[in-house]
Amino acid sequence: MSKAEPGAAPGKSFIATLRTKPEKRDDFIALQTELKTLVHDKEPDAYAYEVLQSEEDENLFYCVATFKDEAAFDHHMQIDFHDRLVPPILDCLAADMELAFYRSHS
Repeated sequence: MSKAEPGAAPGKSFIATLRTKPEKRDDFIALQTELKTLVHDKEPDAYAYEVLQSEEDENLFYCVATFKDEAAFDHHMQIDFHDRLVPPILDCLAADMELAFYRSHS
């Protein structure tokens, strides 16, 4: 992760809690793996994008992402592969995702 410039605006981060339908879990993992790869390859101002699966509940996932700033997050939300991958990811969920935003400082 890159360090923020002195005096720069704080980064923008989110943590999403996602519960998959059991029969859609493998599809979810494949879609999120593709999304993570594209974010890492195509979004230099996305400092982190990780998807974590619970060891106690195989249908429970957390997505943790950190962006350089609000503009980098906005770019992420509008990039072409986001629009292609997120709707089928959401279709894999058993319930609405819980999404919380944070400022990141480093």
